[in-house]
Amino acid sequence: MLGAGATAGSLLFAGSGAHAQGKPSELKVGITTFLSGSASVFGVPAKQMGELLFEEINKAGGIGGVPVRPIFVDEAPGTDHLVGEFRRLVQNEGVQLIFASISSGSCLACTPLSDEMKKTTLLWDCGTQRIFEEGSHPFAFRTQGYGTPEVLAPLLYLLKHKPDFRTLAVINQDYAWGRDSWELWKAGMDALKPGVRVVAEMFPRFGATDFSTEVTRLLAARPDVILSTSWGGDLVTLLRQSAERRLFERSTFVLPIAEASMQILGRTMPAGHIIGARGDHFNNHPSPKDPARLKRFVDMYRAKYNEYPIYPCHHMAQAISAMQAGYAKAIAAKGGGWPNDQELANAFRGLTFDSPTSTITLREDGQGLEDQIVGLSSFNDKYPFAVPKDMILFPAAMVSTPVGQKSTDWLKTLKPEILAQVPAPIAG
Repeated sequence: MLGAGATAGSLLFAGSGAHAQGKPSELKVGITTFLSGSASVFGVPAKQMGELLFEEINKAGGIGGVPVRPIFVDEAPGTDHLVGEFRRLVQNEGVQLIFASISSGSCLACTPLSDEMKKTTLLWDCGTQRIFEEGSHPFAFRTQGYGTPEVLAPLLYLLKHKPDFRTLAVINQDYAWGRDSWELWKAGMDALKPGVRVVAEMFPRFGATDFSTEVTRLLAARPDVILSTSWGGDLVTLLRQSAERRLFERSTFVLPIAEASMQILGRTMPAGHIIGARGDHFNNHPSPKDPARLKRFVDMYRAKYNEYPIYPCHHMAQAISAMQAGYAKAIAAKGGGWPNDQELANAFRGLTFDSPTSTITLREDGQGLEDQIVGLSSFNDKYPFAVPKDMILFPAAMVSTPVGQKSTDWLKTLKPEILAQVPAPIAG
């Protein structure tokens, strides 16, 4: 359904051309995602999309003629639990591939295990830039974008949309992603618009359910801009409590990863605020590579679950598409034989594969290059929740840190002239 990428052959690499000794009876894939807790509003839809796609793959003959069996693991109990589950999946379950994880903290804990256990690991959703900037991981590959482009694109949009802002407050979850994303934003903002006064820095605990103290502080500080890279139930609660106390009327919110919360919020999310999708995953994407493919993707999920797929669904689909393309490439390179762990990992380096909206390439350090869409929240007759208008599609190469550099260092070198390179909004 998704297509496997121009360089890797067909998405559904059925068994007819891959008869070889050494094939397993089934291809076990370990997948870590949030199945409980506040973050399950991300993790469960991703699991549901994975189940739909794996069912399609198996109906079409599996991968290389081998049926796929996903084994889902709950990420909610924490990193110590997840590390143990990673080892169990490899040593006891015999998985050939692992998808990990949603939380940046989880990915930071699990990625070193891919090196130790020499097991190909697809980082299917986590955003921390530290993964590939603080070391080399030859068995790990991120099949989507990451924190730097996901933060820089909304910053550039803000600087084009509201260039005269003078004060800003940040309210982020107190863990790796919340801290890292603020560091990225601050480095870029100081380089592109020095002199902005930060009137509040707040990091409530991950999974907080009451933001009344923080909202009171924001009402008193009256910042021109409020940044939050929070997500899941935390973001939904924050925005509901902000709306109740009319905070949206006083400040412009910048929400780089808010797409997944729009359906839950419905009309509670006001118009005119900056929203992103950790990629180009909006259902009203103005210029998908293959509109028919995106429509099939959306319609399939809606038909089963009566809701629109959110960006974790796209990220799960991307990991599955990369998996299919990687196995197709590895099997072809072996003349139809089944790849071992090292041969499989080798196939992912430089791999190109299709997503529901575009095409993604894994560069030499393992990082995927994914375009970013940012727009202003708005309402229309088609959707009962806020969707973006005046969307700008930022090319991945424009907003991604070059290989071999650290994001915070690179962001500090940016010049205001980059704003002249920002594409015009896409009519749609």
